Amino acid sequence: MATKVEFWFDPMCPWAWMTSRWIQEVSVPRDLDVTWSVMSLSVLNEGRDLSPDYAELMAVAWKPARLCIAAEVEFGKSVLGPLYTALGTRIHNQGRKDYDTIIAEALAEVGLPEALAAAADSENFDVQLRASHVRGISLVGEDVGTPVIAISGASGEPVAFFGPVVTPTPVGDDALRLWDGAVLVASVPGFYEIKRTRTQRPSFD
Repeated sequence: MATKVEFWFDPMCPWAWMTSRWIQEVSVPRDLDVTWSVMSLSVLNEGRDLSPDYAELMAVAWKPARLCIAAEVEFGKSVLGPLYTALGTRIHNQGRKDYDTIIAEALAEVGLPEALAAAADSENFDVQLRASHVRGISLVGEDVGTPVIAISGASGEPVAFFGPVVTPTPVGDDALRLWDGAVLVASVPGFYEIKRTRTQRPSFD
């Protein structure tokens, strides 16, 4: 039986993007049934004292998050994985910042209607976005960000954790070892954190 995994992402987060590609790498050999869900760093950082540069990024980050939640509401969960890949490839791998064009191209790539682009600049789906965000972050706490991964446990209760934060994206045996290790430590009652200072920026090569 496939292992059910839910992955919460903010499309603008480079670290979530790296981790999402790792999940894709291990999904077949580890027989994962992955559900993609939206969270929002813009929601997470509301009311916080941010640097001007990060505040500007958070203002922009509403757009792809709102687009993704609108796509989910209007067309179902199954569109989120392909849409995230189309957005993330342009934002992260290609390093582009022309977000309106990125959104239009991503919608066309996955076969969603052009009119859905209007949702990126609308608050119409913010209730659903906040609910999806809260559902993910409630599993791990407010002092973390994106991604959040929840794995179906033997008891039926999800085992959830933030991260892992990796660069570059592990592949092959490295990817599988990281998956097995993450599942192992997250399943230990009372386990909370392994961390070291990041010395590299995200590498998308």
